Amino acid sequence: MSSYRQILYHLIFRTKNSQDTLVPEHSRELYAYLMGVIKNKNCFLYRINGIENHIHILSDLHPSIALADFMCDIKASSSLWLKQSGKFPNFEGWADGYAALTYSWRDKAMIVNYIKNQQEHHKKESFKDELRRLLNEHGIEIDEKYFP
Repeated sequence: MSSYRQILYHLIFRTKNSQDTLVPEHSRELYAYLMGVIKNKNCFLYRINGIENHIHILSDLHPSIALADFMCDIKASSSLWLKQSGKFPNFEGWADGYAALTYSWRDKAMIVNYIKNQQEHHKKESFKDELRRLLNEHGIEIDEKYFP
């Protein structure tokens, strides 16, 4: 019998100290770079978007890759790229940690739409409130010392 898998992750990570250092005018270039990193890991990117202080990604995860390694690679390589590009002069790095939320395939369109509309969404809800809400919705206990 063949092996089958469908592992969808909604990944969220923020800039160091939640600083607004991801310049919107160059976001497409950052997202294209991240798409390449994800593709090189044999994963598929369904959607990426964010605002000045954090990024959302909906991706599958190849079963040969551990989630922690995947996130480490994404954050380390993009941090280097952001600093070397010269287009994000105030970027100091990514904050420690990330949120990784799993979803079923039938939820994919809803999450893609949610990520697609980040700019509109954050006119009404701060990143801190958004993250707290998402963690609560997934039954994840929040450790306040790591919460932005």
